[in-house]
Amino acid sequence: MAKERILLVEDEKLIRWSLANRLTKEGYAVAEVDRGSDALKALEEQEIDLILLDYRLPDMDGLQLLKIVGPKFRDLPVIMMTAHGTIDTAVEALKRGARDFLTKPLDYPKLKEVLDELVAEARHREAQHHLEETLAKGPGLGALVGGSRPMRDLFRTIKVLANSDAAALITGESGTGKELVARAIHDLGSHAGGPFIAVNAAAIPEGLVESELFGHERGAFTGAVASRAGCFEMADNGTLFLDEVAEMPVSLQPKILRALETGTVRRLGSSQESSFAVRVLAATNRDPEEAVREGRLRADLFYRLNVFTVFLPPLRDRAEDLPLLAQHFVGQFNRRHGTTVEGPGPVALELLRGYRWPGNVRELRNVMERAVILAGAGWIEAAHLPPYLRKPSAGAGLDLHPGLTLAEAERLLIIETLKATGRNKAEAARRLGVDVKTLRKKLRSGEGDLPE
Repeated sequence: MAKERILLVEDEKLIRWSLANRLTKEGYAVAEVDRGSDALKALEEQEIDLILLDYRLPDMDGLQLLKIVGPKFRDLPVIMMTAHGTIDTAVEALKRGARDFLTKPLDYPKLKEVLDELVAEARHREAQHHLEETLAKGPGLGALVGGSRPMRDLFRTIKVLANSDAAALITGESGTGKELVARAIHDLGSHAGGPFIAVNAAAIPEGLVESELFGHERGAFTGAVASRAGCFEMADNGTLFLDEVAEMPVSLQPKILRALETGTVRRLGSSQESSFAVRVLAATNRDPEEAVREGRLRADLFYRLNVFTVFLPPLRDRAEDLPLLAQHFVGQFNRRHGTTVEGPGPVALELLRGYRWPGNVRELRNVMERAVILAGAGWIEAAHLPPYLRKPSAGAGLDLHPGLTLAEAERLLIIETLKATGRNKAEAARRLGVDVKTLRKKLRSGEGDLPE
């Protein structure tokens, strides 16, 4: 990653040299000027990520410079420094857009803490901008969103399958988006102009599945007051998606197989057969071969459906897609609810990344809708996420062993909590049940610097 470039505006040469030297050793690129006019020139000519601004300058004071810089460089953070600080000056600086106000002589650990937080925010904004650009280009296929290797492989498979009429079995955990895969295959294939009929066997009472699939004539059973076409007929010249096919009643599976083999169905209560031309796609959240061994799925039906197998990976195996998916849902729910949420903030995003997502994309979608509604505008914070996401896993990431001293174990816990909160000391202190001052003291009492 490129070095963050700091514009240091300080007229006292010794202070400027000392501060620039320390910042350079910390890994920042520093541009030095001693006048407000030179600062404005540097901002026009160079890419600057942050300004360290002295209050008193030879040609103007820092507040005057802030008044000029603020409207032109709205996202550029400014830290004001002064040896003559008053509450009124600090309030005015913050009103004009300064992000912090530090008094001289500078407390360098405090300055570094502020710089680290602002740099983390800037990196997050940059990543957010990249996500929005990526989403604008339409990353994915149909309603499927993702740029990870597993998803790119999936998109290639979908495009191949779309060019054939062969049956396919889509496997994957609940909530991964198996119906979206089926719709993408349908929309890209020769049946795109026809209907897409989805039927979920697990959601239909067992006694009604046969009628749902094959239809019925009036009077075929109690309550059949009118004739009705089944899903096979309704999907004629289109695609029939049999979701949770392993939950189909075993007694009905031979009839489904016959319909697939012959291209004909007979409604309940009828002696006549109707023909259909349908592309059949099926899905299950079970291991289909295990379902066959357990007797849930007939082997002959499995072989008929399993011309192609499409595996949809769980969200935990495509973690790099999570920020993109989260931002996709933010945009979707902003439009639905009339909100103006920017996206997950750094701490919220870290919490989203640290969760295992047993409910996969469906669970993420629900979490993001809740967060967008609660936030309303600005960034999604940790408080907008469900409580279970805000609890770090016990012992996660901790390399504890009997040889550690109590102080070493305590420091490890602090470091892991800081990582889990995106290095947000206030949030880490809250989770650990201490105040920020105590947390800083404990960090400084340990040996070495806090790891990245």
